[in-house]
Amino acid sequence: MTNALAKPTLCVDDVACFFDVSPSWFDRTVMRKPRRTLKAVDGLSFLIERGTTFSIVGESGCGKSTLARLVVGLYQPTRGALSFASGSGRDGFVRTQMIFQDPFASLNPRWRVGAIIAEPIKQMGLRRSGAETQARVRQLLETVGLSGQDSNRYPHEFSGGQRQRISIARALAAEPEFLVCDEPTSALDVSVQAQILNLLKDLQRELSLTYLFISHNLAAVRHVSDRVAVMYLGRIVEEAATDEIFERPQHPYTRFLLDTVPNLDRPNRDRVPATVDLPSPIDPPPGCAYNPRCPLVTDICRAAAPEPRPVGSTLVRCHHAIA
Repeated sequence: MTNALAKPTLCVDDVACFFDVSPSWFDRTVMRKPRRTLKAVDGLSFLIERGTTFSIVGESGCGKSTLARLVVGLYQPTRGALSFASGSGRDGFVRTQMIFQDPFASLNPRWRVGAIIAEPIKQMGLRRSGAETQARVRQLLETVGLSGQDSNRYPHEFSGGQRQRISIARALAAEPEFLVCDEPTSALDVSVQAQILNLLKDLQRELSLTYLFISHNLAAVRHVSDRVAVMYLGRIVEEAATDEIFERPQHPYTRFLLDTVPNLDRPNRDRVPATVDLPSPIDPPPGCAYNPRCPLVTDICRAAAPEPRPVGSTLVRCHHAIA
């Protein structure tokens, strides 16, 4: 990787996002119920290098989608900062777009596909005339593997995989440098998922894109990622290069996640099932948040939250990680 590509595109520094989920004023005043806070994201720090894919994995409810919305500005952080490097756009900023999880809900059913893709081009003034805009729409459709003639059709006329291709074309219409992919294949059939992942990889190579890829699908993550962070209850518990995560996991939660992936070579291998559900982010356990589910738990795990520390080339948040 060249030095130019090694520059970080996104720096996330101690970012937290809390939501007030307190009972109503009546319940708090009359019934004496306390205020409650949901800590969706609690102290995330990482860098994403330009031209790479940084993936976030974890169970539903760990804060992945909240992080995605923080990065694109839909949510504001309670504390901490997110900063982008200088971009190549006319305004000097890194242009960021998002590919949403559900291609059925994220496209306006009353608009033709051409109008959907043309909207960011018109809003940002990226083309000087309607003819240039329409030519760009046809080009984008062909870039994602569809026909330029599809611009006259409505979203309901397409399959799920085709709709996600339209969503990708819409994201590319703004000429972004950074794409947030929030579980972009989870609503698709398995046979279609590989096509979309390969398309994203091809586009990254052709357009020098940087990705924040969010998923609970470990097979997809391994296929597209340069670096992986594992999230649990709003915190990153392990971060490393993709091969390190999958070949030498350090955190017991990472090992648990990897154990859930089917293995054709060892279909009957011993696996430790989760005996405790994911705790609530409104009322997390004291100490290490993973301690109620962890097979290595000791008294220190229940008493003190571990700080992230390097173990080889991996950054891990665990009292029992061995360097």
